[in-house]
Amino acid sequence: MNKTATQYETAIALCKDIFIKKMKDYGTAWRILRTSSITDQIFIKAQRIRNIEDKGTQKISENIRSEYIGIINYSIIGLIQLDLKNDLRMELPADEVSKLYDLHANEARNLMEDKNHDYGEAWRDMRVSSLTDLILMKLLRIKQIEDNKGETLISEGIDANFHDMINYAVFALIKISEK
Repeated sequence: MNKTATQYETAIALCKDIFIKKMKDYGTAWRILRTSSITDQIFIKAQRIRNIEDKGTQKISENIRSEYIGIINYSIIGLIQLDLKNDLRMELPADEVSKLYDLHANEARNLMEDKNHDYGEAWRDMRVSSLTDLILMKLLRIKQIEDNKGETLISEGIDANFHDMINYAVFALIKISEK
């Protein structure tokens, strides 16, 4: 397994561990969230990262790393919610959620591998702040798609933007861990 694949798997394993532990604490309370609420939750996290990057200081002790983890986990929640849009269950069994988590994390990883093949791991030469900006741009795109009732003329859908945000946030986690 190459370096990126190993680093990617390590980051996703960390995120999933936190996700599963929070699910044990809270259940699947996130099932109440509409896609727009998930998008806003991710926006808050990305905007906090950008503010800290711009100001160079922070007053709340929760670090940027934990915000990127939250972006990954909320993006996976968004993908699960899109899959289960007609499923009215509020509580889901832990094993079902774990499988859905893995499904979407694997889809994102496969996309990352395909893009890395074509782009030659260009993300390694990017700044973490640029990854933050790309996440914010994807969020604005999702908001526009939501405002258009999910319709697009030529662009990718909401799910593709969630996958990209997962990958950008994983790249940020990798770059932060390499510092």
